[in-house]
Amino acid sequence: MENNPLIKPTPYRNDVPPFDLVKTEHFLPALDFAIAEAKAEVEKIKNVTSTDFVNVMEAYENSGRLLSRVTSVFFHFDGANNTEELQAIAPEFKVKLTNHGSDVALDEKLFAQIKTIYDQKEKFNLSDEQELLLNDTYKSFVRNGALLDESEKAELRKIDERMAEVTNSFGDNLLGRTNEFMLYIDNEDELKGLPEGAITAAKESAKENGFEDKWLFTLHGPSIIPVLTYAENRSLREKMWRAFSTKCKDGQYDNRANVLELVKLRSQRAKLLGYETHADYILEERMAKTKDAVLEMLNGYKKIVKDKALQEFDELKDFIRSIGGEDNVKPWDIGFYAEKMKASIYGFDEEELRPYFQFEKVRQGAFDVASKLYNIRFEKVNDYPLYHEDVETFDVYDNKNNLLIGVFYTDYFPRKTKQGGAWMNDYVVQARNPDGTRKPPVVGNHGNFTKPTQDKPSLITLNEVLTLFHEFGHGLHGLLSDTKYVSQAGTSVKWDFVELPSQVMENWAKEKEVLNLFASHFETGEMLPEELIKKTKASENFRSASMFLRQVQLSTLDMMWHVAEPEDIGDVESFEYEVCKDFYILPPEGGLVSPSFSHIFDGGYSAGYYSYKWAEVLDADAFEAFKEKGLFDTETAGKFRELLSKGGSKDPEKLYLLFRGKRPDPEALLRREGLLNQ
Repeated sequence: MENNPLIKPTPYRNDVPPFDLVKTEHFLPALDFAIAEAKAEVEKIKNVTSTDFVNVMEAYENSGRLLSRVTSVFFHFDGANNTEELQAIAPEFKVKLTNHGSDVALDEKLFAQIKTIYDQKEKFNLSDEQELLLNDTYKSFVRNGALLDESEKAELRKIDERMAEVTNSFGDNLLGRTNEFMLYIDNEDELKGLPEGAITAAKESAKENGFEDKWLFTLHGPSIIPVLTYAENRSLREKMWRAFSTKCKDGQYDNRANVLELVKLRSQRAKLLGYETHADYILEERMAKTKDAVLEMLNGYKKIVKDKALQEFDELKDFIRSIGGEDNVKPWDIGFYAEKMKASIYGFDEEELRPYFQFEKVRQGAFDVASKLYNIRFEKVNDYPLYHEDVETFDVYDNKNNLLIGVFYTDYFPRKTKQGGAWMNDYVVQARNPDGTRKPPVVGNHGNFTKPTQDKPSLITLNEVLTLFHEFGHGLHGLLSDTKYVSQAGTSVKWDFVELPSQVMENWAKEKEVLNLFASHFETGEMLPEELIKKTKASENFRSASMFLRQVQLSTLDMMWHVAEPEDIGDVESFEYEVCKDFYILPPEGGLVSPSFSHIFDGGYSAGYYSYKWAEVLDADAFEAFKEKGLFDTETAGKFRELLSKGGSKDPEKLYLLFRGKRPDPEALLRREGLLNQ
């Protein structure tokens, strides 16, 4: 065990995990060792005779640090380096971890110690931060079964263990199906309309798999999106659309049974803990508070945007007819003709932007925005361990005092061992050391962007630019954190507040002043032409109601999965189609979201997908503050950095009021989307 890199001190500075030294066989022994250490730490707390906040609450807060280190590396690999060997041990790892969590949450003596402090909190003269820690810890124990009797606790353990198994199965199936699908094209004529970069990437992908004279298309975003947007071959678009929209609907990687079982288990768990539904359980600890508040918001948005979305579809059909396109429009036609319509109206194609969005320059542009806002800098370094050749690392410094803020990892290109989408990870969470000094965090951003080819660098789309800025916002939330306690650091905030820092960053990426920082042609160095910036800005809200309605549909589907009685659900298809029938602009054509809806079945967003829209209200209102004062106004940026630094150590509503000086204007989002009074 002394040679296990997950257990012994890391050889790298700033406590960066030894990613390059960790092998699959290290995880289970390290987990067992770390769980034993965490249990010993808990035993000490249980045996304290003269309880106070420090020897109970802070001791509990500081316990399990080694376990957190082991699990953070494991779950990072689970998302970004998920080999077959790791998948083989994942179920055992996750069940062991779940069982340990149950052991702690259901430990009567430990809870009694915490309850003693909770019941006598007035005598301890606690700071706001300490009182919030105490209240949150007490509620966490209660919400995880501390008040149940022994038979109920045993039932809860079984539920939690099975949930870990089923969730793992859901994720493995999604990764398996995504990697399984490979569509080879033999005739280049079938690729008419596709951008040159997409054709080249498909050619190189086929070559990597041993087919020199073919083109390979997969379900990864950089492969499928160009097909659905530009391929004149309708049959090709249909094949790709059907493969993507029916992921894990049947076959070897069928997730329908996993969906039904997870919904059932979540419902059982909520009822066991005294809640009517899983949504009630989740929303108790959200800004929204109740399912009625969420559904009222979603229904209100639906009333505002559905008619406009229908109007947008009628306009699209008129355009299709005007250019002699198909009469019978199908889902795989929408992206293709919408792009042609946008080009017709605004006089440009989004592919014209790609040569100006070289990945490294865009990333540097995001760094420059953060530097101008928060007076920080990013320095490329090469002495940190990597887990893949695509990964790069940066030290982040505060220019004011030249102190290290944190370490930043970036990992932005797709591969077979990596889950889809984009996300942020904390490898080491910010906290305060025993001497009061700040412990710098280690944070990572991950994505699946367009890869470089043999003759061109990575040239990304506008949507990928926005995604990079989005995840960078999460990264800044983690990097700029400055709290005493790990459990309150960075993104450890109420779930419907966590998307504010990420979504607000997207706004900068669309501004001319910011585009001029990074958008230059990869060959000539020419800056993005003023005319193209104006056209991009003018087209920002093209078909915005349709996209808005889609997000409301997904949020509603999530909520209905988690307010329904599982016994009343016959099958996944019927339930989803019934919930979504009033949202469909076109029939679903067999497409099914739920079996691949990883956000809610494998990503922590259950009964919480609405939070994207909830936070969009906040981010639209917050960015209006910058628009009023200036994109890089020092005072406004200072207030927002203060919001970021507080993490979950203050109530989010109070944090927002301190930043903005008023409650968020709910119409700010509709104004930005061009949907107000329409």
